[in-house]
Amino acid sequence: MQTQSVKLHTVKKTAPSFVSTRNACKLCAPLGASLVFRGIEGCVPLIHGSQGCATYIRRYVISHFKEPIDIASSNFSEATAIFGGADNLRIALDNLTRQYRPAAIGIASTCLSETIGDDVRSYIEQYKAANKGVEIPALIYASTPSYRGTHMDGYHEAVRATVISLAAGGPRSRRLNIVPGFLSAADLRHIKEILDDFHFSYTMLPDYSETLDGESWSDYQKLSPGGTPVASIRSMGQSVATIQLGGSLASMDTAASYLQETFGVKAVTLGIPIGIGETDRFFGALEEMSGRAMPDKYKKERGRLVDAYIDGHKVVSGKRAVIYGEADFVASMASFLDEIGIVPALCATGASIKKFKEIVSSGLSEGHKDIIIRDDADFEDMLEICRSIGVDIIIGNSKGYYLAKNLSIPLVRAGFPIHDRIGGQRILHVGYAGTQQLFDRIVNALIEHKQSSSAIGYSYI
Repeated sequence: MQTQSVKLHTVKKTAPSFVSTRNACKLCAPLGASLVFRGIEGCVPLIHGSQGCATYIRRYVISHFKEPIDIASSNFSEATAIFGGADNLRIALDNLTRQYRPAAIGIASTCLSETIGDDVRSYIEQYKAANKGVEIPALIYASTPSYRGTHMDGYHEAVRATVISLAAGGPRSRRLNIVPGFLSAADLRHIKEILDDFHFSYTMLPDYSETLDGESWSDYQKLSPGGTPVASIRSMGQSVATIQLGGSLASMDTAASYLQETFGVKAVTLGIPIGIGETDRFFGALEEMSGRAMPDKYKKERGRLVDAYIDGHKVVSGKRAVIYGEADFVASMASFLDEIGIVPALCATGASIKKFKEIVSSGLSEGHKDIIIRDDADFEDMLEICRSIGVDIIIGNSKGYYLAKNLSIPLVRAGFPIHDRIGGQRILHVGYAGTQQLFDRIVNALIEHKQSSSAIGYSYI
């Protein structure tokens, strides 16, 4: 899709007499880091802070994925908050190593440990020195205080910290690194299927497609199977290139930029492949890197998707949508809605991102004059805007049910978290197949709403 400038509509709003977030559209940074660590084979996340932080993250993740997940804690007390958490961290590492025998332990800091100034890197070096000659798990540390960012900041920080801790150089291989961003387990499986069909050897980091969406067990397993092997992460500095998905990552210090600067591994930044335009760019990059043409099955998927666009155009054309969630999810979803004829009237994220308007508008076509693009937003803010501009459909996670209920319009659930439906981890968003599913769900939600709100109803369209 050709990039065009977009004129943004502004809503005149009286400045409130308070500064606060009401009904936040974001989550805490250690939560994002924990998801990354669960995407590493044999890795246990360890929250360096209070037990409540670990409990909150565990509850939130289980509610979405419907899978057991252990989140360890260094269990701060009042005394720890005063004198520091070095002893607590050492005890936690000893306990985890003894009880789980993990391949790695991913340590994420919290607001409390960062506020008191705990030098976790120094603690880790002291722990390694005290256990010299003893086999211990790989130790990864991500600095993730929530007052400095959202769950996405924690996610990207954990990926980068993992690569910095483990990746090494060496003879250049033909392997590809893929950093997919915060996608569903189904999305990760589909991306791996695509890479396999292009005959790539690759390392995906993180990969929680099995660890957080696995099979039923007859006996409880402390460490669920799956995840990116530690040995594969160590070899990422020898790969030929790293594809990272998410337009906002182009200007950030990421795992891909570190690999490029340190080991000369080429970094390629693409948007999340939602919609035909973004998916075409993704497949085009794979064709160029592999020297292979797109497999026929994906050509057919694309063709069926184009046909579906034609079939459903009369339903979606001119409708106005609210999109919210992670910045890159919103940007890719806005581009997709634009190409099917829905106006992305409000594009919002809870994160504070200076270039958010630029990221979103770069994927939109010319002619939109009434689009509001808002970062650092909350659901109360969104509700006020929606009431003033008029919208037909909402697309985002379960927290947006608040909007749907107050505005009496349909909510198409996508992204994270999905708490009020089953199968959130299996929603496919990416590729031609994922776009097809999203398109069908959006069209059917609009039809169902029109049908149910009709005085007489109808059974044929």
